[in-house]
Parts: sequence; C-alpha cells; structure tokens
Amino acid sequence: MTRILKKSSDRVIGGVLGGIADYFGWDYTLVRLAYVLLSFMSIGFPGVIVYLVLWFIMPE
Repeated sequence: MTRILKKSSDRVIGGVLGGIADYFGWDYTLVRLAYVLLSFMSIGFPGVIVYLVLWFIMPE
C-alpha cells in the first residue's frame, strides 16, 4: 500500500503539519508543538520558510 503525503483536513493554518502527522501516524498536537519549538530554537526562523514552501507544494 502506497501512502501519499498530502495536506490534512484537520487544519490550523495550511494543513501541512497535520498532513505530516497523518502520514507518520503521529499526534497532531505533538507535531505542531515540536515544529514551533524547533522553529523558535533555530536562528533566523528557517522553519517558517520551510512551512511556506510545503504549503505551496503539498497536494490537497
């Protein structure tokens, strides 16, 4: 069975993190919390840029 990475219907902003959580079978809240923590800990907030890129390239 082939799984496809796509945006989640459980959206907060763009559905990107929900889609990633769905794909790997993880909890939505933990994925979002980990993303926010990693983004704030990194210099220059590259996480925001990565999120925006994923938002545009991930299918619905």
